[in-house]
Amino acid sequence: MSATAGRRPGTTGLVVRGATVVDGTGDPAYVADVTVTGGRITEIGAPGSAVADGRRVLDATGLALAPGFVDMHAHSDLALLTEPDHLAKVGQGVTCEVLGQDGLSYAPVDDTTLAQLRQQIAGWNGDPEGFDWDWRTVGEYLARLDRGIAVNACYLVPQGTVRALAMGWDARPATAAELQRQKELVAAAMAEGAVGMSSGLTYTPGMYASTEELVELCRVVASAGGYYSPHHRSYGAGALEAYAEMVAVSRASGCPLHLAHATMNFAVNVGRAKDLLNLLDTAIAGGCDLTLDTYPYLPGSTTLAALLPSWASEGGPGPTLARLRDPATAERIRHDMEAVGSDGCHGVPVDWTTIQISGTRSPSLTDRVSKTIADLAREAGVNDLPGQSGNVGETISGRGSGGAGRTSAGSADESGHTAFEVFRTQLLDDELGTTILLHVGNEENVRAIMRHPAHTGGSDGLLTGARPHPRAWGTFPRYLGHYVRDEGVLTLEECVAHLSGRPAKRLNLVDRGFIRVGHHADLVLFDPHTVTDTATYENPRRQPSGIPYVYVNGVAVINNGTPTGALPGKTLRHTPKGAHAL
Repeated sequence: MSATAGRRPGTTGLVVRGATVVDGTGDPAYVADVTVTGGRITEIGAPGSAVADGRRVLDATGLALAPGFVDMHAHSDLALLTEPDHLAKVGQGVTCEVLGQDGLSYAPVDDTTLAQLRQQIAGWNGDPEGFDWDWRTVGEYLARLDRGIAVNACYLVPQGTVRALAMGWDARPATAAELQRQKELVAAAMAEGAVGMSSGLTYTPGMYASTEELVELCRVVASAGGYYSPHHRSYGAGALEAYAEMVAVSRASGCPLHLAHATMNFAVNVGRAKDLLNLLDTAIAGGCDLTLDTYPYLPGSTTLAALLPSWASEGGPGPTLARLRDPATAERIRHDMEAVGSDGCHGVPVDWTTIQISGTRSPSLTDRVSKTIADLAREAGVNDLPGQSGNVGETISGRGSGGAGRTSAGSADESGHTAFEVFRTQLLDDELGTTILLHVGNEENVRAIMRHPAHTGGSDGLLTGARPHPRAWGTFPRYLGHYVRDEGVLTLEECVAHLSGRPAKRLNLVDRGFIRVGHHADLVLFDPHTVTDTATYENPRRQPSGIPYVYVNGVAVINNGTPTGALPGKTLRHTPKGAHAL
């Protein structure tokens, strides 16, 4: 590889010579010269045909040239503002992210709701000291992003945030007036540029919405040309019923459906991906406009507080902490989690060996990072943990399926200490700010779902904490390296279509997602023989290898493997015609 010296990357145009073009359609790759002028692809020709004419020339022999990857499920809502060069994603070849996920983000808000959200999802995004929260509406948030970011960004209006703003954190049906207020907030967000609506139906307060309430909100989204992206009500014991509910919402509202991190987790669902895919195929055959995303790993990641039963989280963070402090209420929580399998635990009795701390808000608690709740219980003197799966280490190293058993961790030492008490103490000590890895995935399911023709890629990556999930730094090279080159689960052309063209269609990005003349030059050059994710559970912030060049809107953000610090990204805002602002 060589490049003409003395030119600032991306400023005078670009000629990529002799690349193997994988164009995002799924069609066979071909070798070509690709010319970029003014931030757009202006010519695609036979190898050696392109004329430099003052443009930077890049010899891409042996490299694949693909459209930039689209992260359909990103939690970079604050990270893009605090670290706008965004190396976690640009290093993977990501050129567009979809924010506002899982029904909880920071717009639209008022002062009270913003304060509650900052505490509620600090485990996802952090709560940066001295940060300037200078927006309240979706439009104002998007304008803040447009001050300078490395990647393009789309935003989903978060249904849980909307519900909190319209009616607080109460576990009850919305009144007619409150539902109307929610619909007005969603309509305003769509008019200001949101591409659709997300839900987090295992998170408060969004989970308190009925199916009928969701249908009403989705009708507003559909009328504006957007789509609905739910984190549905269960990924465990009630997973298929939860997926079916989302299909029903889509059918009743006429709203296109994109299923967030569409996995089948926990021991109850081992090998049941086929049941999910049959349900989805039937829906698609019946006319449902449906896509989904997944990440190529077994463990999930969320906040420790997300495991609580929903009734324990009613009212927001303050009342949640108060319930945890009360011994009688805490015992009721324990029973729901350990004996019944609360909705926060996806209907499966909790297995403390599968819950591994990945980050804490309080620096004084970092010594607990990388330990499971069961580990911490043993350190506290609890040794009798019957039924434990004991496979977290296997899951981390990629050998196990996770979640293969139940731990009845109610056994106590002489002082009455239990694993649940460790869990409870952690939440209180960290004021709900703890993040976790949840080792409940199944390799057979992961592979089956990623093969589906409606599949797209999403990292679901949390960027905070001492040892966050490596998917935030490794998702896209892991697809290309491990699952394409090493395992042959997808062909290279299929995989690139999953990561670029298909998500661009879902987002209605009319001139992105493919290598075509006239399209914006969101491009990634990678070596299909060496591309590798290097982020691990022990060292999750390691940059991948084999991705030497990444361009956003024609400007290099990775140049010969080195970050440039350029911030050429912009928000891609939905417009009433269903396209996006240029």
